Amino acid sequence: MLLVLALLPIVGALAPALAIRVGRNACAMAAGTVTLAALVVLAMLAPAVMAGETVQVRIDWVPLLGMNLNLFLDALGLMFAGMILGIGLLIIIYARFYLAKADPMGRFFTYLLLFQGAMLGIVVSDNILLLLVFWELTSLTSFLLIGFWRDLPEGRQGARMALAVTGAGGLSLIGGLLILGNIAGSYDLTVILQNREAIQASPLYLPALLLILGGCFTKSAQFPFHFWLPHAMAAPTPVSAYLHSATMVKAGIFMLARLWPVLAGTETWFYLVATTGLVTMVFAAVVALFKDDLKGLLAYSTISHLGFLTMLFGFGTPMAAVVGVFHIINHATFKAALFMNAGIVDHETGTRDIKRLGGLATLMPIAATLAVVAGLSMAGIPPLNGFISKEMMLEEASHTVWWTQPWLVPALATLGATFSVAYSFRYIVHVYLGRKRDDYPRPPHDPGIGLWGPPAVLVALVVSIGLFPAVVAGPLVEQVSRAVIGGQTPYYSLSLWHGVTPALFMSIAAIGIGLVILSAHRQIAAVWHGLALPDAKALFDRALSGLTRGAVAFTARTQNGSLERYIAMFIGTAIVVGFAGFLGSDFVAGNRPTTAASPMAVVGWLALIAATALVLVNHRARYVSLIYIGIVGLVISLGFIHLSAPDLALTQISVEVVTILLMLLALNLLPKTSPRESSLPRHFRDGGLAALAGLGVGGAAWAVMSRPVDSISGYFWENAKSGGGGTNVVNVILVDFRGFDTFGEIIVLGIAALGIFSLLETAGTGASGRRILAWQPDTPRSPEHHPMMLVVATRLLLPLAVMVGLYIFLRGHNQPGGGFIAGLVISIAILMQYMASGYQFAAQRLRADHHTLIGLGVLIAAATGLGSLLFGAPFMTTAFDYFSLPIIGEFELATAMLFDVGVALTVIGAVILALAQLSQVAQSAEKQEPLETPSAMDIDPSRDGPPLVPEETVK
Repeated sequence: MLLVLALLPIVGALAPALAIRVGRNACAMAAGTVTLAALVVLAMLAPAVMAGETVQVRIDWVPLLGMNLNLFLDALGLMFAGMILGIGLLIIIYARFYLAKADPMGRFFTYLLLFQGAMLGIVVSDNILLLLVFWELTSLTSFLLIGFWRDLPEGRQGARMALAVTGAGGLSLIGGLLILGNIAGSYDLTVILQNREAIQASPLYLPALLLILGGCFTKSAQFPFHFWLPHAMAAPTPVSAYLHSATMVKAGIFMLARLWPVLAGTETWFYLVATTGLVTMVFAAVVALFKDDLKGLLAYSTISHLGFLTMLFGFGTPMAAVVGVFHIINHATFKAALFMNAGIVDHETGTRDIKRLGGLATLMPIAATLAVVAGLSMAGIPPLNGFISKEMMLEEASHTVWWTQPWLVPALATLGATFSVAYSFRYIVHVYLGRKRDDYPRPPHDPGIGLWGPPAVLVALVVSIGLFPAVVAGPLVEQVSRAVIGGQTPYYSLSLWHGVTPALFMSIAAIGIGLVILSAHRQIAAVWHGLALPDAKALFDRALSGLTRGAVAFTARTQNGSLERYIAMFIGTAIVVGFAGFLGSDFVAGNRPTTAASPMAVVGWLALIAATALVLVNHRARYVSLIYIGIVGLVISLGFIHLSAPDLALTQISVEVVTILLMLLALNLLPKTSPRESSLPRHFRDGGLAALAGLGVGGAAWAVMSRPVDSISGYFWENAKSGGGGTNVVNVILVDFRGFDTFGEIIVLGIAALGIFSLLETAGTGASGRRILAWQPDTPRSPEHHPMMLVVATRLLLPLAVMVGLYIFLRGHNQPGGGFIAGLVISIAILMQYMASGYQFAAQRLRADHHTLIGLGVLIAAATGLGSLLFGAPFMTTAFDYFSLPIIGEFELATAMLFDVGVALTVIGAVILALAQLSQVAQSAEKQEPLETPSAMDIDPSRDGPPLVPEETVK
């Protein structure tokens, strides 16, 4: 059930994208049904969790890396999942009536469900690597939601800013959690949470804490990373109500609560977390008072309350953690309601500017009632839920000493609460009270229930929790607090009256002074705006602009299109890193005895050196260089034979032939000599780099080969026959033991062929097309399009080559061969037909589509691997057995043969696709017109050279 819960929103994100074809109501209903279904699953799991159980799912994914699909649901996860799904369902209903007809609703709800699934993944992940995947997914999906209105520059900028800040914080969190996992010896949260002593005693505790807090503070918009949140208000109001009150910005708070048992309780935690939260709370509350945009005011109030929560968890005491849990619930209810209320005001009046509003209470009585109740809760006025958690916070602050100063935290906490009262009452008074205006952009009126219904549900919770906190929220707060603390909770009371305490007087002072500040708002605002304080966004923009200019300058110096420079930097870096590692180690020469080189091996080595030197000397002569490169490949193939590696030799020879032929076709349209690229000093530089690199690689090879090595080859020798059913160990490794690697390689091969196709498909258009049409051969050409001897020879060789390919394919499991080599041999046979008889002739007779061959090959290989799952075996597990037929006798059948069929088809399709594209470009360059019945042995007397028949006969 837990796995279903985690997957439902992500899989269900397709539903609204498809349902929008039916209509907007169907689209919203599809999204709502997905969220409601997940909420039902959560409700089925809730009784067990509330009884103190932890629901777990453990599925191995990549166990060697410690990355598994491990999920768990405790009370903390239950509370956050309930907010994510419950408020998410209300937002879906609200968005259906908020979004305009021109807004692409299907795309909106798809993004929303993907974000919802990512948030759910964070709160139920047990494996921290899995959690990090979902964490980054929230940044990506929130980017899409914030920038939903793509036509608005502020929307695009807000989305980029949010992605930049939270993405950077995500990188920080990755580092911190990996360190934490290494300290605990496991990447499972349930294990990490049991290693408090080991983690706090580790010298890596501080760097892990700093990195984790970097991720939490950026996600939850703590000072000085707060500036992205107000600019994210360019998003549609349903996004603001969902992401920035109950979900995304609470992700950082969730991580603080989740890791509280192992990270909290130290002075470092207190001073870093509590101080950051306190500063954020006060600073944002002050700024919120002077924001004239409704969503801007609510954005800074959200930052202030996030600081409120951060401060509570930063205190590090169990009681403060209980208060933090309670306020998470309260803040989600009143803040989401207020965001939706701001959207109602904007939707019905046409503006969110407080200076253009006022007197709406009589014009919009329903919206006004909801706003007043939610706003009073935000201000901490009894008998609403915000008052209870605010007073409990002030009580905890009154007992907190910061750097031997017992008055500092209580005073600043009271100051933050004071400005919270001021901006909350400003929202109520300046928007809904006062005289009516006659210059509203649109005539105000209450909307339909589709818009005011969802916030009304949340306001009902605000009132019910305020009046009956112990009944409505008490059990959940108790269980969640135990999950956060990691043990029993201290005594506390969720009630409106806690007696005459310091917190009561602090609360009265905050309310009184806050109302005084509101009454003098105009004068104070004039002073505030006259201060011309630095704007965080402007500082961010300047920093980003400077980084961009630096990156552009650096890129212009290093990425200037010179392949020579790129290779020099790459090899130079490798040399520095390699030699630094070597010189920094205690190197001891190996003592493994060497093998004497045979005379033939010495001859081959000398031939290899000579061919390599000739490539360097004649590199400007492209055709000659290609011949020498072919000799290098041939000598390497002979080396494989000498070392008893026939499979490698066959593969090397086949690849060499195919590569040389394709390169010949490509060089056909290029000048036969290349220009002089480098000066003499550069030659010396490049030669020095090459010599050092060669010395390093040779030394590394010598260091490895001169030492005894415990190879895994023995395992393959022993299990090739019994486990894979074949005596050709190399082939069994490729299609069985390392079949997944081979599968990935043929996918890469197919992608490479498609890359060639995409590059050359457009070569006949634009500037490249004009160059091809203007191309003239720079050397004399043969008068024969298709030499007769070559045509006849390739016709005879084609069936023989195909038979050889089939033979190599069939014997591959027990003798040198296999699908890859067979595909290359057949590709060479087909390739020779193209070269001998021409592109038109061969293409007309080769009916198979190249793209289809590649796709079919990959699908066959994948289907073979997936077939093992049907029998409960791991992906790519080979099955084989022996059968007997009359006359034929006993023979073996293995699923690896089907896998090899996919490999062969992919190889053939990739080679022929590349060949076809090169041939088409060559045909365009040769200015050949397509023929209805192309001849394979035609003679063109217009070509240079003597005609093959007398001129009179031609006439």
